[in-house]
Amino acid sequence: MLKWLIRRRLSAFEREHDYDASYLREVLATDVRALLLFSRATGLGKYRKDVPVDVYFAVQLTTVLHADCGPCTQLAVGLALRAGVAAKTIATVLAGDEARMSPDIVLAVRFARAVIARAPEADEYRQEIARRWSQRAVLALAFSILNAQLYPTLKYALGHGQACTRVIVAGETIAPRRIATGNA
Repeated sequence: MLKWLIRRRLSAFEREHDYDASYLREVLATDVRALLLFSRATGLGKYRKDVPVDVYFAVQLTTVLHADCGPCTQLAVGLALRAGVAAKTIATVLAGDEARMSPDIVLAVRFARAVIARAPEADEYRQEIARRWSQRAVLALAFSILNAQLYPTLKYALGHGQACTRVIVAGETIAPRRIATGNA
């Protein structure tokens, strides 16, 4: 009964987001408890205290782009649009075009990149985020970075990863920074 219910929810999610969740079906077929544990871990993405929605998703998009740059990135774009993030903001984050980003978005993108790279600049960005919004905002963005890596990492580890693809933002095709710079 539980597997049946989960399969229905996965099917609904796939239809709603035009997303292939076959790797999650594989986890379900292998061990339902494993999928339940994974879904609990991904709940970290629901913690968004004190941080503007566009900043949260700039971090999420930067991170998922680093981890995937394919279907998971497209899914993150859709989620950001649904949350009310402007298509222009999403496109500039994906393109890595800091000149067209607001100062808050530049800070978010640089913070995510520095954390992913384990760069020392992360300290200065973290302090600025805490100053602008709060320590809870830092925690929310840290969870966003973690959450954005969970699905693509599981997907690739199970052999379901896909090559980098162009991403559609509100009808416009964007070559994500990784594709445009050859860093795929």
